[in-house]
Amino acid sequence: MRARVAYILLVGLLLAACAPATPASPRVLRLMTHDSFDISTETLAAFESAHNATVEIVKAGDAGLMLNQAILSVENPLADVLYGVDNTLMSRALAANLFLPYDSPLLAQVPDGLELDPDHRLLPVDYGDVCLNYDRAWFADHNLPPPDSLEDLTQPAYRGLTVVENPASSSPGLAFMLATIGHFGETGGYTWLDYWADLRANDVLVAEGWEDAYWGHFTYAAEGGDRPIVVSYASSPPVEVYFSGEEFTEAPTGVVVADGACFRQVEFVGILRGTAQTDLAQAWVDFMLDKTFQEDIPLHMFVFPANENAALPDVFARFALIPEHPAQVDPAAIEANRETWIEQWTLTPRWTRQPSRPTARRGSSSGR
Repeated sequence: MRARVAYILLVGLLLAACAPATPASPRVLRLMTHDSFDISTETLAAFESAHNATVEIVKAGDAGLMLNQAILSVENPLADVLYGVDNTLMSRALAANLFLPYDSPLLAQVPDGLELDPDHRLLPVDYGDVCLNYDRAWFADHNLPPPDSLEDLTQPAYRGLTVVENPASSSPGLAFMLATIGHFGETGGYTWLDYWADLRANDVLVAEGWEDAYWGHFTYAAEGGDRPIVVSYASSPPVEVYFSGEEFTEAPTGVVVADGACFRQVEFVGILRGTAQTDLAQAWVDFMLDKTFQEDIPLHMFVFPANENAALPDVFARFALIPEHPAQVDPAAIEANRETWIEQWTLTPRWTRQPSRPTARRGSSSGR
């Protein structure tokens, strides 16, 4: 009898050992990011399936507001990973000691020029160049060559043709101001402030943000637009083609990519110090740097992938221009001088601002 009981127990144990294990509940990864973050459903599902995880996306306003919230909650982080700090905010983020270092193996596929943090607390995910865009048809209709340098905008032929964004309230506006600082410098016979004084004298218009400038004043995008030159992105022309649904042999808008005419914004991801699931956070960072996510970037966030092995969509490959020599401003210098530079810009001299105009969109583009 005892032998029979033992046999039954043994069979029960063997059956229990062979039974399929109950799958673990998915872990939740919280990603804190800015409002412009976008990812396809299929790409997000690929990560969640591979890691038995659910990704909760916490959008926290623009990049500056997002970073401020992360700094205020450093002792009790609101997420596991933060994405969207760029090189204009990088030094502030690193000084706040928000991130754990992580030397992702995928960094081997990212150009060294995009790796701005040698300790790998912030890892580059994408980049976009803020540049002057122009309406090709307007210039053809007016028998005027489009500008090919920053200096052209101060010439009489281009008087009243340009709209820029306020660097105190706009990310591309700040980036364009930094391009002029990097290009003209702070000292010497002709400085960046001299350049802005000449722009003002040539009737530059300052809008509060990208949408007001692009959709409210740019002649290509706005019904009744009054400015054929606008500060936007080098990725704007292919995006215009993509959303137009028309066939183009040349993009309807052009980009000024002369040396020093653009400023490259690099966006980073970092693992927030205090996360309880470092392994999953590292897996997400690897995922953001790998091809599946990288190839999702151009048509969802309208910037360029950092991974040099990621294939660009056809519309980007055909119509995008990437400046070879954007203006250079050290991130530490930006952090140390940002507010002073904005104040100098504001005071030198008075700026003419125009009220926001109603927007009439033709499609979508790459403002952030």
